[in-house]
Amino acid sequence: MATAKQEVSKLLARLPDDCSLEDIQYHLYVLQKIERGLKDAEEGRVYTQEEVEKMMTKWLEK
Repeated sequence: MATAKQEVSKLLARLPDDCSLEDIQYHLYVLQKIERGLKDAEEGRVYTQEEVEKMMTKWLEK
């Protein structure tokens, strides 16, 4: 597994040279959210399609 510094280096290498600090922050944020989602999935913290549909029905009825 790569270190955080290695992951950031890879990210910076993929971005164009003229990207802004805001662009870099956004891509770091997205990368962090993806990693968190993958970890949640690996640890079983997920919802079934039926559970999501039930939650959405409650939210949309209000």
